[in-house]
Amino acid sequence: MYAKQRTLLKPVYFSGVGVHSGKKVNLTIKPGPANLGIQFRRVDLPAQPTIKAHFNKVVDTSLATVIGEGGVIVSTIEHLMSCLAGLSVDNAIVEMDDYETPIMDGSGAEFAEAIIKAGIAEQNAPRIYFVVTSPIELHEDGKSVGLYPASHFKITCTIDFAHPLIKTQTYSIDLTPERFLSDICRARTFGFLQELEYMQFYGLAKGGSLDNAVILDDKGVINTEGLRYPNEFVRHKILDCIGDFSLLGMPVLGHAMLYKSGHQFNHKFLEKFFASKSSWETLTFEGVERLSKDRPETAAR
Repeated sequence: MYAKQRTLLKPVYFSGVGVHSGKKVNLTIKPGPANLGIQFRRVDLPAQPTIKAHFNKVVDTSLATVIGEGGVIVSTIEHLMSCLAGLSVDNAIVEMDDYETPIMDGSGAEFAEAIIKAGIAEQNAPRIYFVVTSPIELHEDGKSVGLYPASHFKITCTIDFAHPLIKTQTYSIDLTPERFLSDICRARTFGFLQELEYMQFYGLAKGGSLDNAVILDDKGVINTEGLRYPNEFVRHKILDCIGDFSLLGMPVLGHAMLYKSGHQFNHKFLEKFFASKSSWETLTFEGVERLSKDRPETAAR
């Protein structure tokens, strides 16, 4: 947990294809001033419009997390947002020359490694946290997301797929930059061969391939290199969750527990979170320390 806001020391550059559009895109992450948050800038468009990475700018969650404003969109932001949040980067400007972020290798590893290499700088502004003080839960159609009081950000995620290689997987992590780098950022997106062929037949997932996703047939993984972790599937869902939760706009102190959730349901939970103002407070690092002394029950999990 950090007392001050953070940004990059210098810009970092990426080039790749969008997994859904198949279009090549160049992306630059630049340092941002204190209190800016994360903003995406479409440098390919007149006036170079910017969109704040915030849950109230989300316009679609059917295949990925898409933000938009004034008819301008930025798509598939979850992996990049996860890396910025997982490494505790509060302020940055992300410039792109097309609408979809590059998928890279299907994980957040290349983004995270470049950010670490560039360096992260502390800024002269206090970091503000959403501190969960009482449970917030959403249950619907066999899915659930809950946030519970905790002294740090913890995620417990459970997935359940009929595929024999996945089945039911649960993974829990106390999120720190170190744990994000070692345990989460390298987990790749995954899909099923039949679904990929179907989507590509209808003009979707144009950039999807074995180079940027774990693909399964009826028997197992068809990627020749296999899995990076035995439970890479649930770890990737945590990568997505970190990205989705970062759209709250400030870091969270609480224990997030997810069951069979995805981008759409995560977004629905964020809307409930903001409507549940009696269940959280916004505090600085010093305020969090005072709260933990005065009300230890808020750090129960």
